[in-house]
Amino acid sequence: MQLWNPADMPKTILIREVGMRDGLQQEKFVVPTNQKIDLINSLNLTGLQAIEVTSFVHPDFVPQLSDAEQVLRGIQRKDSVSYEALVPNEKGLARAQDTDVDEVIFVVSASDEHNLANVKQTRKQSLLALEKIAEKKKDCKVKVTVGTAFGCPFVGEVSYEWVYEIIKTSWELGVHEVFLADTTGMANPRSVYERVSQVRLDFPEISLGLHFHDTRGMGLSNVLAGLQAGVSVYDSSLGGIGGCPFAPGATGNIATEDLVHMVEEMGIHTGVNLPELLKVSKKLQDILGRELPGHILKAGPAFPGSHEKDQRELS
Repeated sequence: MQLWNPADMPKTILIREVGMRDGLQQEKFVVPTNQKIDLINSLNLTGLQAIEVTSFVHPDFVPQLSDAEQVLRGIQRKDSVSYEALVPNEKGLARAQDTDVDEVIFVVSASDEHNLANVKQTRKQSLLALEKIAEKKKDCKVKVTVGTAFGCPFVGEVSYEWVYEIIKTSWELGVHEVFLADTTGMANPRSVYERVSQVRLDFPEISLGLHFHDTRGMGLSNVLAGLQAGVSVYDSSLGGIGGCPFAPGATGNIATEDLVHMVEEMGIHTGVNLPELLKVSKKLQDILGRELPGHILKAGPAFPGSHEKDQRELS
């Protein structure tokens, strides 16, 4: 019998929880600040090592995240967790640094059309803004997310040259961690494997992460392709909530509990306690008052108890 032998896959992965920012930004119901703080404090107990807490965009654009300072100042921080926030410009960076954020994320879309819809700037204008952020950042680290890295709803195929330009500029500005985002769920496993492999070939010293949406039901399949290409850092969203408010048809991110369940069943460790994570997902579902898209929250683990056993062995 041929045994599963994922020779090129990482044995452990790091999961960045983005539900509190990328997930909630799409919700019409504005979650009260104290409930956001409680959710993040609960996520602290799951073993997650990175949480994207909020965004310092102008409140008029995303009212859901207008309480960014209050949330970051109100949470109970753990030394083992990186608390991160999206910043669109210098003003956002200044606000974020006043809260002692650990890392900031700057997003620039590979296609001008999506970048204009998202931040009202061309790609080149956003890269100039990134230059200013890189100059003025203090103690926090800067990450860059390349939006629409696998396809754009406005122009279709996205040239690798556009992606290359963003990563090259980021590296030259001292940014050493980059995420490729499938912002509207247009990627497929082949396109993921080929694009990721090319980026890793061209930028071997860049720390590369992946951010998938499940718009067309291929989110976890694309994770598998990313694993096969050697990527060990992934964004995901509690309950599978989220999307892009500036792109038509962009539904939620891959669900964190679904991602944890899949890779742990494959023997790839996350350090995340799935039963604890499901408790937080259920709490979020109760707050939003609707069924969330994630599968494991509905069906439960395939082998109940196996994840608790894995956690005991890791501890």
